[in-house]
Amino acid sequence: MAVNLKPISGEHLFPIPGVELSVAAAGIKKADRNDVLVIRLDKGNTVAGVFTQNRFCAAPVQICKKHLDAGVQIRALVVNTGNANAGTGEQGRSDALQVCRTLADELGCQPEQILPFSTGVILEPLPVDKIAAALPGRQGADWADAARTIMTTDTAPKAVSARLMLEGHPVNITGISKGAGMIHPNMATMLGFIATDAAVTRPVLRQLVKEVADVSFNCISVDGDTSTNDSFILISTGQSGGPLIDSPQQAAYQALKAELVQVATALAQAIVRDGEGATKFITVKVEGGRSFEECKDVAYAIARSPLVKTAFFASDPNLGRLLCAIGYAGVQDLDVDRLELYLDDVLVAVNGGRNPLYKEEDGQRVMAQPEILVRVNLGRGAAEATVWTCDFSYDYVKINADYRS
Repeated sequence: MAVNLKPISGEHLFPIPGVELSVAAAGIKKADRNDVLVIRLDKGNTVAGVFTQNRFCAAPVQICKKHLDAGVQIRALVVNTGNANAGTGEQGRSDALQVCRTLADELGCQPEQILPFSTGVILEPLPVDKIAAALPGRQGADWADAARTIMTTDTAPKAVSARLMLEGHPVNITGISKGAGMIHPNMATMLGFIATDAAVTRPVLRQLVKEVADVSFNCISVDGDTSTNDSFILISTGQSGGPLIDSPQQAAYQALKAELVQVATALAQAIVRDGEGATKFITVKVEGGRSFEECKDVAYAIARSPLVKTAFFASDPNLGRLLCAIGYAGVQDLDVDRLELYLDDVLVAVNGGRNPLYKEEDGQRVMAQPEILVRVNLGRGAAEATVWTCDFSYDYVKINADYRS
């Protein structure tokens, strides 16, 4: 079960003017389950995205990037689960384009105005005929339906809404995400979509989506594997009546960014809380570094370590594993004698070794909690970074051993 992940309700998720949702059951992997989502957009919107850095990026990722780079008005996003359409070569790109053409014909737009997304098993051909057949029969949906539709090994849907005022105008934000395994993003997460009715120009939205991703979806790790299909999309419909945001220097930009970061962080953390087989949610905060990058490297070294993650699952304060991960994180001139390591409020290591006042029962108390803070002070600067991760349990192995069955 997910770690302290609150259930979602459609009535608590704000509709976004200019966005229409619909779902369909194509039977890609399971019969009688909605596995196709369409997000239709009114004219006048702007869309930006960031994608996986995996060199084996999936066919839909390649098509999405091409369509966004073309600078055309995006009219819809189409998402399928059950099949990643990754490792499928030219046929995969052709299949992704065929899905775009099918939906474009229905909506009366061009195929390049459609963004395709897929998630599921890699190295299997996309059942494009099933998707094309299901699209005309899709049903209207809300954001909760949309969040459920894009799930794969997720145990719970993930959706968040927020509202703020920009120069006297209420602005709505709603986002959904999916992911539970193969999570170690190098841009975003498995799939994440956030829509707002704020008005943001395309160049500014491109900057905004990167800045938001870097402190949210780019700060999580379940198992250290960067997916072939990672995509994070930010949609601005411009229908709030609020100010046009055309510069990062605007106060409205900073206010919108702050709220988007909150939504994206909640969605990203929900993925970690729902990590495959997870029993612990772990925040790794590294401070006192010379740069954000070195702090993040240290945090990720801890978050990725199978030895650290299994110790957390066992509630075993085998804390030498944390020191080991810090030491191989790549900070070449790190003075370990200046480093401090904490578990929540418990000082574990100082002056290059174990804190003389540290007691094993204090470490065990913290390790037994469902939510744990690991804090590292490098003692060499003012920079800091935070990463969220989870433990490794027996169920992680079971889930991934049975994934294709």
